[in-house]
Amino acid sequence: MNDPFFFGYGSLVNTATHDFENTRTASARGWRRAWRHTSLREVSFLTAVPDTLSRIDGLIASVPGSDWAALDAREHAYERLNATHQVEHEVPHPLDIAIYAIAPERHGPPSDDHPILMSYLETVLQGYLHQFGRDGVVGFIATTDGWDAPIRDDRAAPVYPRHQRITAEQSEMFRDCLTDIGARIMVPSA
Repeated sequence: MNDPFFFGYGSLVNTATHDFENTRTASARGWRRAWRHTSLREVSFLTAVPDTLSRIDGLIASVPGSDWAALDAREHAYERLNATHQVEHEVPHPLDIAIYAIAPERHGPPSDDHPILMSYLETVLQGYLHQFGRDGVVGFIATTDGWDAPIRDDRAAPVYPRHQRITAEQSEMFRDCLTDIGARIMVPSA
């Protein structure tokens, strides 16, 4: 029996944030990303929302022995949903693939009290840069809703537990991309 896979579309695309192996780039039809808030977390984060006209790039990875416990704990604010027939990949045989999404009735828009963390956002963008290049970063931004959400610049003291070291060149590129879409970055008060 083959191991199942998950489709990651946010921080799971950055392989430095997890130990799952057998990763491959993939795309999911019928989904779009959105910045959302839920009472299960203090800050806003990404979720996948159904959208028949959209496709998002991401990463698939196997879950050895169908042991979902660690990944389910990491993704505790999400439901694990079957996405087998929506994920396109280059593996030469069929795969069972799950995607994590917040239940529609459990999330709402970000706010100043529940912003996006820059340490999380840059970790996600770094993953897209490593997997898909600059075009992947631009594509991520284009297929994600909610860029009117406030972004809290927490880089001096990262709150996101799996944040990654971002080079000055990466930071500048990400900042330019965010400026281009008019993102609102909340500078920490002194």
